[in-house]
Amino acid sequence: MKKIRAAIASKNPAKINAVSSVLTNMEWTVDLSAVDAESEVSAQPFSQQETRQGAVNRAKNALGDFDFAVGLEGGVYEMEGILYLCNWGALATQDGRLYTAAGAQIPLPSEIAEGLHKGIELGPVMDDYANEIGIRHHKGAVGILTDGFVNRGEMFSHVVKLLIGQYQRDSD
Repeated sequence: MKKIRAAIASKNPAKINAVSSVLTNMEWTVDLSAVDAESEVSAQPFSQQETRQGAVNRAKNALGDFDFAVGLEGGVYEMEGILYLCNWGALATQDGRLYTAAGAQIPLPSEIAEGLHKGIELGPVMDDYANEIGIRHHKGAVGILTDGFVNRGEMFSHVVKLLIGQYQRDSD
């Protein structure tokens, strides 16, 4: 059985659970560590490119001496006058490989977009919108916007599967 030392570039429970849930279903022995890693992008990424770069930076900044590190980043982008939620992931390896993948995208209601355009981060905007606290740490914006059908962890799990699938394909 393959033994892996991996890092998740976040202390956010939704992101940790997303990576953990995928790795526990692998035929590997995994030692997973949560590492605070800087995204080096805006606190609220405002494009696909910036969101992807945040995930890449997080993965690279968390790599250290782990076999690989996973960075996950949520952001927003505008298309045809509508602001959309987006999410990106990156997996960086010790030998210099880098894998990226994106996940679900969903339009944001105009009242949420207004708050973001005023410079407020999505987490606090969503807390106000849903009259809850700490949405980003569990169900996320996607959980509110899909009436609970998809939560933030599930959304990021899909991205992690895309990353691990690419990594595994190249590791065989």
